[in-house]
Amino acid sequence: MGRMWTAEHSMELLPPDFAPNPGHWGAEVVVMQPTSFEAVQEAVMALRDHATVLLNLSSLPPEQAQRAADFMAGGAFALDGQQERLGESVFLFAPHFVHLHRS
Repeated sequence: MGRMWTAEHSMELLPPDFAPNPGHWGAEVVVMQPTSFEAVQEAVMALRDHATVLLNLSSLPPEQAQRAADFMAGGAFALDGQQERLGESVFLFAPHFVHLHRS
């Protein structure tokens, strides 16, 4: 399922106006397809650690997928992140300093 996010891997929380220097900041995209609602917490932790998260909820039953999408959207809002629905069950969540180009 990808990298496990634990307290040992988390970074200090940065101020909302933080913008990394691209030359010193390793951009990371975490792709996740959780099979349980509980696994979605890892996605919120990845976003908190300033990773962009591509979340595919197609492996969850519809009611759990909706709950997971709502939970992740709430986490993104609390972290001043961004979200974009890419498909029926696929979502992109990014830190505030990532530029999303929508077309």
